This record gives sequence, structure tokens and C-alpha cells, in this order.
Amino acid sequence: MSKPVVAVVGRPNVGKSTLFNKLIGTRLSIVDDRPGVTRDRIYGDCEWLNHKFLLVDTGGIEPNTNDVILEQMRSQAQIAIDTADVIILVTNIRDGVVASDHEVASMLQKSGKPIVLCVNKCDSIGAPEPEFYEFYNLGLGDPFAVSAAHGHGTGDLLDEVIKFLPENTDDEDDDEIIKVAIIGKPNVGKSSLINKISGEQRAIVSNVAGTTRDSTDTFIENAYGSFNFIDTAGLRRKSKVNDAIEKYSIIRARMAVERANVCVIMIDAVEGFTEQDSKVAGIALEQGKACIIAVNKWDAVEKDGNTMNEYRKKLENDFSFMSYAPIMFISAKTGQRIERLYEMITFVHSQNSMRISTGKLNEVLSDATARVQPPTDKGKRLKIYYMTQVSTRPPTFVFFVNNAELFHFSYQRYLENQLRNIFGLDGTPIRFIIRERGEGKR
Repeated sequence: MSKPVVAVVGRPNVGKSTLFNKLIGTRLSIVDDRPGVTRDRIYGDCEWLNHKFLLVDTGGIEPNTNDVILEQMRSQAQIAIDTADVIILVTNIRDGVVASDHEVASMLQKSGKPIVLCVNKCDSIGAPEPEFYEFYNLGLGDPFAVSAAHGHGTGDLLDEVIKFLPENTDDEDDDEIIKVAIIGKPNVGKSSLINKISGEQRAIVSNVAGTTRDSTDTFIENAYGSFNFIDTAGLRRKSKVNDAIEKYSIIRARMAVERANVCVIMIDAVEGFTEQDSKVAGIALEQGKACIIAVNKWDAVEKDGNTMNEYRKKLENDFSFMSYAPIMFISAKTGQRIERLYEMITFVHSQNSMRISTGKLNEVLSDATARVQPPTDKGKRLKIYYMTQVSTRPPTFVFFVNNAELFHFSYQRYLENQLRNIFGLDGTPIRFIIRERGEGKR
């Protein structure tokens, strides 16, 4: 299940970005006293009392303006409001309630979303200043006194926010459905693949890049199993993302990857590999998803007897950081190898969910360390006492060692290759956690 979205909105220069940075625990948004510094939406992960959600910082809203940039900021803020589960309206006690606050509050009430009213810059501790009670006039219920700069009152604010967050309602039956995110650059044929799979015109197909604005779900049940295909808006370089709606679709695409069990990374066979393809794949890699690289439009490529092998070798080099991912050559237009795609999705999902007993793991570890001795440094040799698997999706293993600093990356790669040689683990990343005996995680 994807994380709920909480949007931080308000008129310019009330401290939205300062509050955003405080809540996510890092300085991600640019903070400046000049209004209008935050123009695009910025997002970050936030967690409070075991509730995880996506926090979105927006540019200041000027309800009535002819300024082109301010109009764009208002448009982007509206998109954030439309897609948010909860809205934090930030106001400023130093300015009091101004006409723009009333207009923004009215705009938010029309959305029908839960609204939490934050009165920022209440920097003094104790009873709030008399001006604080003016904010009841906005008609949004009890305001929360907050100092974003110092962190005062943010706990009470988040307590109120999580009251409105949707509960995790993943059904047990949902585990039987493999969730598949179709990701890639714009115009590589993602929607065409969904339409071919579903046998109907489910997604809008156009050769204009950026047609798909949001993520759409298509449920398929066949001889291979039950699948939920998630079509996502194409991810392109930020320098080419100018349309406000398309900018927010990038967040939606990232959320679709988060929801998915398997990511099908689509490549345009005619255009070939690009830097943006590696960035798209990196999103799936970071989140530990099972992956398949699907080279689409293979029917449009002029071929001889060796074309596929040469293309595959080049892609293996381009995707060297994801060498475990199988490569398929498909055509969403003709349906070429679509049946085989179902089989591969089911296979890599099982690999991503694989659990290996501690006994078998340590047999492989013992054999691997006997073949290639662990590294030494200044006469001290790495000792690996034992290993165990702690989680799946992706398979994650803990090694207990005498000195974590001796466990060099090259030796970790060697052990990863040994695990893959014995157990397969095709199509899935592997994660290692190194612990020294009696020490915390390194």
C-alpha cells in the first residue's frame, strides 16, 4: 500500500518550508525570508507514532494574482491539494489573520479534505499570545500553535494529522495478487502494454509524451496467477518537466513503485538505452523491488541473426548496477512475448520473496570462505561467525563478524555471487547488514 500524502500549504512567507524541514528531519526545502522561494512541490518521507506518510511542501498560494510565476505556484498547490489525504494550512501569528488566509481557507474547504490549522512562529513557550485566538475566525476548528524554527508544538500538530490518515487495509487475500508497476521514460509504450494485457482500451495511448498523468490499476487473472498492473506517468529529466501536472505525476510514479512487488522497466528498442533509463531503474533498485527490463517496440527494429544477442550484451553493460535483472524483448503493439512476461513476473516475484534457512546459508558461507579466505588488514583477518536471513522483499541477510571495517565491498560482492549461484535470487536485489558481535548495526 502506498503512503498517504500530507500537503503543507498556505500563502507565501509563513514558514511552510521551515515546518516541512522540521517534520522530515532534514533541510530539503530551501528556506528564505523572501516570498516565492519554493516554487515546485518538494516531498519527503515523514513518520510519527508508527504512521508513515509522504509530506509535500508547496509554493505559497496567492488566490488573486496576475503574476505568471505566482499563478503557476497556485496551480501546483492546487494539484497537491487534490491528491492529498490531509492538508496542513500554515499561517503566521506575526502577521495575524489577513485576507489571503481567509481566501486560502475557503479554497481548502471546497476540497472536502481534512484540514489541520497551524499557526506558525509562536516562538515563546507558555500560553499563546492573544492574537492566536483570531485564527478561530478562519472556521477550521482548533488552531495549533507551532514554532517551526524551534520545533515547539510540532508533536501536537502531527498527533492531529495522523487522526485523519487512512488505515493500512491490505487484505490477506491481497498477498496473492502480484502488484506490477510499469515504469519508464515517457512514450516507451507503457499504456500500450497495459491495453494489450487487458485486451481493452484501458489507458489513453498517444505518441505525445506525458499523456498519462497519474497511476492507474488494471487487475488481470489468468493461468499464471492474479496481477494488478500499475501504469505510471513517464519519468523524464527534471529539466524537461515543465508542466505542473506532470511534475506531480513523478511523485505518483514513485509511489506506484513503492506499492509494487515487481517493476517492469520499459526501454524503447528504437531509441536504445539513455541516462534517464538508469535513473528510472534506480528508483526500483532503491526500494528493493524485483525487476524485469522489457525492451519494447522490438518489432520496429531491423534484425539479423545476431541482433538480439548484441543488444542484450550492450544492455547488460548499461545496466551493470542491476545485473540480476532479466532482459526481455517484447512488442506491446503485436503482443510478442507478452505471455512469457507473465511467467517472468511470477518468477522474479518468487525470487524476491524467497526465504532461506539459516542452516543452508551457513553451509554456503562455510564453503565460500574456505575457497576464498576473508580479507586481512595489518595482520588482522575478518572472521564471519554466521549469517541469517532477516527479511524478504528484498532478501536481506545479517552477517555477524569480528570487525565490520574488514568486510570490504569486494568480499561482499563475492559472497553475493555465491548466494546467487546456489539459490538463484534472479531478478531481485540482495541486501546485507553487517554486525559486530556485541555491537549495533554497521
